[in-house]
Amino acid sequence: MQAKIIWKYKGAFPAEFQSDWIPFDKVEKIINDLIKTGRVSELSIEDEMGNKWNQKEFQKLQQKVEQEPHDVVVYFDGGFKKEERVSGVGVAVYYKKGKEQWRVRENERLLQLESNNEAEYAALYTSLNILEELGVSSIPCTFKGDSQVVLNQLTGEWPCFDEVFNKWLDKIENKMKHLRIKANVEVISRNHNKEADKLAQQALDGIKVHSNGMIRNSDED
Repeated sequence: MQAKIIWKYKGAFPAEFQSDWIPFDKVEKIINDLIKTGRVSELSIEDEMGNKWNQKEFQKLQQKVEQEPHDVVVYFDGGFKKEERVSGVGVAVYYKKGKEQWRVRENERLLQLESNNEAEYAALYTSLNILEELGVSSIPCTFKGDSQVVLNQLTGEWPCFDEVFNKWLDKIENKMKHLRIKANVEVISRNHNKEADKLAQQALDGIKVHSNGMIRNSDED
Protein backbone atom coordinates (compact mmCIF):
# COMPACT_ATOMS: atom_id res chain seq x y z
CA MET A 1 0.00 0.00 0.00
CA GLN A 2 1.16 3.49 -0.85
CA ALA A 3 -0.15 6.98 -0.21
CA LYS A 4 0.72 10.57 -1.01
CA ILE A 5 0.62 13.58 1.28
CA ILE A 6 -1.12 16.77 0.18
CA TRP A 7 -0.51 19.90 2.23
CA LYS A 8 -1.09 23.63 2.09
CA TYR A 9 1.83 25.94 2.85
CA LYS A 10 1.20 28.57 5.52
CA GLY A 11 3.01 31.80 4.69
CA ALA A 12 2.89 35.07 2.84
CA PHE A 13 2.30 33.22 -0.45
CA PRO A 14 -0.03 30.25 0.17
CA ALA A 15 0.60 27.24 -2.06
CA GLU A 16 -0.38 23.56 -2.20
CA PHE A 17 2.09 20.70 -2.56
CA GLN A 18 1.90 16.94 -2.81
CA SER A 19 4.47 14.21 -2.33
CA ASP A 20 5.38 11.25 -4.49
CA TRP A 21 3.86 7.89 -3.58
CA ILE A 22 5.14 6.75 -0.18
CA PRO A 23 4.85 3.35 1.57
CA PHE A 24 2.08 3.45 4.19
CA ASP A 25 4.46 2.78 7.08
CA LYS A 26 6.62 5.83 6.15
CA VAL A 27 3.81 8.38 5.81
CA GLU A 28 3.39 9.23 9.50
CA LYS A 29 7.08 10.04 9.98
CA ILE A 30 7.09 12.41 7.01
CA ILE A 31 3.89 14.09 8.22
CA ASN A 32 5.48 14.72 11.61
CA ASP A 33 8.54 16.24 9.95
CA LEU A 34 6.34 18.55 7.87
CA ILE A 35 4.31 19.70 10.87
CA LYS A 36 7.50 20.54 12.78
CA THR A 37 8.28 23.22 10.19
CA GLY A 38 5.23 25.17 11.38
CA ARG A 39 4.38 25.93 7.77
CA VAL A 40 1.50 23.49 7.26
CA SER A 41 -1.98 25.00 7.38
CA GLU A 42 -3.90 21.97 6.14
CA LEU A 43 -2.94 18.37 5.38
CA SER A 44 -4.55 15.27 3.90
CA ILE A 45 -3.47 11.80 2.79
CA GLU A 46 -4.66 10.02 -0.36
CA ASP A 47 -4.17 6.32 -1.14
CA GLU A 48 -3.89 4.52 -4.48
CA MET A 49 -7.65 3.87 -4.51
CA GLY A 50 -8.40 7.60 -4.37
CA ASN A 51 -9.53 7.60 -0.73
CA LYS A 52 -8.62 10.66 1.37
CA TRP A 53 -8.15 11.15 5.13
CA ASN A 54 -6.94 13.74 7.60
CA GLN A 55 -4.06 12.83 9.91
CA LYS A 56 -6.19 11.38 12.74
CA GLU A 57 -8.27 9.32 10.33
CA PHE A 58 -5.12 8.03 8.66
CA GLN A 59 -3.64 6.96 12.01
CA LYS A 60 -6.73 4.86 12.73
CA LEU A 61 -6.68 3.43 9.21
CA GLN A 62 -3.01 2.50 9.52
CA GLN A 63 -3.70 0.50 12.68
CA LYS A 64 -6.49 -1.36 10.88
CA VAL A 65 -4.41 -2.01 7.76
CA GLU A 66 -1.59 -3.50 9.83
CA GLN A 67 -3.94 -6.24 11.05
CA GLU A 68 -5.27 -7.11 7.60
CA PRO A 69 -3.56 -8.58 4.51
CA HIS A 70 -1.84 -5.84 2.48
CA ASP A 71 1.06 -5.35 0.04
CA VAL A 72 -0.37 -8.28 -1.93
CA VAL A 73 1.63 -9.76 -4.82
CA VAL A 74 0.16 -12.66 -6.81
CA TYR A 75 2.06 -15.05 -9.08
CA PHE A 76 -0.07 -17.34 -11.26
CA ASP A 77 0.44 -19.90 -14.00
CA GLY A 78 -1.51 -22.51 -15.89
CA GLY A 79 -0.53 -25.68 -17.72
CA PHE A 80 -2.36 -27.95 -20.17
CA LYS A 81 -1.70 -31.49 -21.39
CA LYS A 82 -3.39 -31.70 -24.78
CA GLU A 83 -3.14 -35.47 -25.12
CA GLU A 84 -4.82 -36.03 -21.74
CA ARG A 85 -7.01 -32.90 -21.88
CA VAL A 86 -6.12 -32.04 -18.30
CA SER A 87 -5.11 -28.67 -16.87
CA GLY A 88 -3.16 -27.54 -13.84
CA VAL A 89 -3.24 -24.13 -12.21
CA GLY A 90 -0.72 -22.79 -9.71
CA VAL A 91 -0.86 -19.68 -7.53
CA ALA A 92 1.56 -18.15 -5.03
CA VAL A 93 0.30 -15.16 -3.03
CA TYR A 94 2.66 -13.02 -0.97
CA TYR A 95 1.24 -10.55 1.53
CA LYS A 96 1.99 -8.72 4.75
CA LYS A 97 0.01 -8.93 7.95
CA GLY A 98 1.22 -6.81 10.83
CA LYS A 99 4.97 -6.69 10.39
CA GLU A 100 5.16 -10.25 9.12
CA GLN A 101 5.42 -11.63 5.60
CA TRP A 102 3.05 -14.47 4.64
CA ARG A 103 2.70 -16.74 1.65
CA VAL A 104 -0.09 -18.88 0.25
CA ARG A 105 0.71 -21.64 -2.21
CA GLU A 106 -2.12 -23.46 -3.92
CA ASN A 107 -2.77 -25.53 -7.01
CA GLU A 108 -5.65 -27.38 -8.62
CA ARG A 109 -6.10 -30.03 -11.31
CA LEU A 110 -8.92 -29.26 -13.75
CA LEU A 111 -10.55 -31.43 -16.41
CA GLN A 112 -13.00 -29.12 -18.18
CA LEU A 113 -10.63 -26.68 -19.90
CA GLU A 114 -9.64 -26.66 -23.57
CA SER A 115 -6.24 -24.92 -23.89
CA ASN A 116 -3.18 -23.59 -22.12
CA ASN A 117 -4.48 -20.01 -22.39
CA GLU A 118 -7.73 -21.02 -20.73
CA ALA A 119 -5.71 -22.65 -17.94
CA GLU A 120 -3.93 -19.30 -17.45
CA TYR A 121 -7.29 -17.56 -17.10
CA ALA A 122 -8.41 -20.20 -14.61
CA ALA A 123 -5.22 -19.68 -12.60
CA LEU A 124 -5.84 -15.93 -12.38
CA TYR A 125 -9.44 -16.53 -11.30
CA THR A 126 -8.25 -19.05 -8.71
CA SER A 127 -5.94 -16.38 -7.27
CA LEU A 128 -8.94 -14.06 -6.77
CA ASN A 129 -10.78 -16.78 -4.86
CA ILE A 130 -7.74 -17.10 -2.60
CA LEU A 131 -7.69 -13.33 -2.02
CA GLU A 132 -11.36 -13.45 -1.12
CA GLU A 133 -10.69 -16.22 1.42
CA LEU A 134 -7.89 -14.11 2.93
CA GLY A 135 -10.26 -11.16 3.32
CA VAL A 136 -8.40 -8.96 0.83
CA SER A 137 -10.59 -6.01 -0.16
CA SER A 138 -10.44 -2.38 -1.25
CA ILE A 139 -6.68 -2.31 -1.87
CA PRO A 140 -4.32 -2.40 -4.87
CA CYS A 141 -2.88 -5.84 -5.66
CA THR A 142 -0.11 -6.77 -8.07
CA PHE A 143 -0.65 -9.72 -10.41
CA LYS A 144 2.39 -11.25 -12.10
CA GLY A 145 2.31 -13.94 -14.77
CA ASP A 146 4.09 -15.01 -17.93
CA SER A 147 0.94 -15.01 -20.08
CA GLN A 148 0.92 -11.88 -22.23
CA VAL A 149 -2.44 -12.96 -23.65
CA VAL A 150 -4.22 -12.99 -20.30
CA LEU A 151 -2.67 -9.88 -18.77
CA ASN A 152 -2.81 -7.74 -21.92
CA GLN A 153 -6.41 -8.73 -22.57
CA LEU A 154 -7.25 -8.01 -18.93
CA THR A 155 -5.90 -4.46 -19.22
CA GLY A 156 -7.54 -3.96 -22.63
CA GLU A 157 -4.23 -3.52 -24.45
CA TRP A 158 -5.05 -6.54 -26.61
CA PRO A 159 -8.57 -7.19 -27.96
CA CYS A 160 -10.27 -10.46 -27.09
CA PHE A 161 -12.39 -12.10 -29.79
CA ASP A 162 -12.61 -15.57 -28.25
CA GLU A 163 -15.98 -16.29 -26.63
CA VAL A 164 -14.50 -18.61 -23.99
CA PHE A 165 -11.81 -16.12 -22.99
CA ASN A 166 -14.38 -13.32 -22.83
CA LYS A 167 -16.41 -15.34 -20.35
CA TRP A 168 -13.32 -15.74 -18.18
CA LEU A 169 -12.58 -12.01 -18.47
CA ASP A 170 -16.11 -11.20 -17.33
CA LYS A 171 -15.77 -13.52 -14.33
CA ILE A 172 -12.39 -12.05 -13.39
CA GLU A 173 -13.50 -8.44 -13.78
CA ASN A 174 -16.70 -9.05 -11.80
CA LYS A 175 -14.73 -10.69 -8.99
CA MET A 176 -12.24 -7.82 -8.89
CA LYS A 177 -15.12 -5.35 -8.80
CA HIS A 178 -16.77 -7.30 -5.99
CA LEU A 179 -13.54 -7.28 -3.97
CA ARG A 180 -12.91 -3.62 -4.90
CA ILE A 181 -9.38 -4.54 -5.97
CA LYS A 182 -7.23 -2.26 -8.08
CA ALA A 183 -5.21 -4.61 -10.28
CA ASN A 184 -1.64 -3.71 -11.15
CA VAL A 185 -0.40 -6.24 -13.68
CA GLU A 186 3.09 -7.20 -14.76
CA VAL A 187 4.10 -9.64 -17.47
CA ILE A 188 7.18 -11.53 -16.31
CA SER A 189 9.38 -14.17 -17.90
CA ARG A 190 8.77 -17.85 -17.21
CA ASN A 191 12.12 -17.87 -15.42
CA HIS A 192 10.72 -15.36 -12.91
CA ASN A 193 7.50 -17.34 -12.52
CA LYS A 194 9.06 -20.64 -11.45
CA GLU A 195 7.08 -21.03 -8.23
CA ALA A 196 3.65 -20.77 -9.87
CA ASP A 197 4.84 -22.87 -12.81
CA LYS A 198 6.02 -25.63 -10.47
CA LEU A 199 2.68 -25.60 -8.65
CA ALA A 200 0.82 -25.91 -11.97
CA GLN A 201 3.05 -28.80 -13.05
CA GLN A 202 2.52 -30.54 -9.71
CA ALA A 203 -1.24 -30.23 -10.22
CA LEU A 204 -0.88 -31.86 -13.65
CA ASP A 205 1.01 -34.71 -11.97
CA GLY A 206 -1.75 -35.13 -9.39
CA ILE A 207 0.19 -33.56 -6.51
CA LYS A 208 -2.04 -31.28 -4.44
CA VAL A 209 -0.46 -28.30 -2.66
CA HIS A 210 -2.22 -26.00 -0.21
CA SER A 211 -0.33 -23.97 2.38
CA ASN A 212 -0.55 -20.61 4.12
CA GLY A 213 2.28 -19.71 6.42
CA MET A 214 4.57 -17.03 7.70
CA ILE A 215 7.85 -16.60 5.85
CA ARG A 216 11.00 -16.62 7.93
CA ASN A 217 14.49 -15.74 6.75
CA SER A 218 15.50 -19.38 6.94
CA ASP A 219 12.55 -20.54 4.78
CA GLU A 220 13.37 -22.04 1.43
CA ASP A 221 11.11 -22.17 -1.63
